Amino acid sequence: MRVPTWLLPHRITIEPYLGDGSFGKIYGPPVTNVRALVAETVRTVRDRTGREVTSTAQIIAAPGLDCPAESRITLPSGRITTAINAASHTAPGLPVPQSSEVSCE
Repeated sequence: MRVPTWLLPHRITIEPYLGDGSFGKIYGPPVTNVRALVAETVRTVRDRTGREVTSTAQIIAAPGLDCPAESRITLPSGRITTAINAASHTAPGLPVPQSSEVSCE
């Protein structure tokens, strides 16, 4: 079971991080109108190296979201932020929806 679309009222834009180049970070083409639930709250989370960092926005989206750490995200407020980490939530056999969660700087 997937997270219902009516629970994803916001629209975000994601530019997936592809790596570093000679002039800085390289991003893939922007993916626009991604349905999401965005909460702009301050939380402490762990980044991909295990360090504790501050997240100022959390995003819930449909499962299978392509948003690796370091991706650039434009929130509904217009603020541009960077993904700290992303996680897939699945619960095979349980009556809870599958989703993707992204913590942002």
